[in-house]
Amino acid sequence: MSYHGPAGVEGTSVRVHLSGRWEPVDGRFHWGGRIEPEPRVAHLLRSGRRDVEVRIADRVRAARLAEVDPWGGVRITGVGDPPWPPVADPNSAPELTEG
Repeated sequence: MSYHGPAGVEGTSVRVHLSGRWEPVDGRFHWGGRIEPEPRVAHLLRSGRRDVEVRIADRVRAARLAEVDPWGGVRITGVGDPPWPPVADPNSAPELTEG
C-alpha cells in the first residue's frame, strides 16, 4: 500500500510519498515516508514539534515528524489506519447493478 500526492500537515499544503505495511511483531499497520521540502513543516520540527495531524481528502490521522533530510524534506511516521483512502481491490469483480 502506498500513496503519492497532496496532503495537509497542520494546515500547510504539502506533497507526500507514503507507504505502509502490517508489522507481525505488534500486529499493527505502520506507515510513513517523506514530506517534500516545505519550510513551514521543517520549522515545526526544528522548533520541537513532533506530533502532528496529516489530512488526505477527508481522512485525518495522527503522525510524528522524525527528521529533516539533507534536501529539506521531512520524514514522517504513523501507526494505525493510514491517512490515504483505501484503494478498491483490482482483483475483485465489478458489482452488477440493475438498470
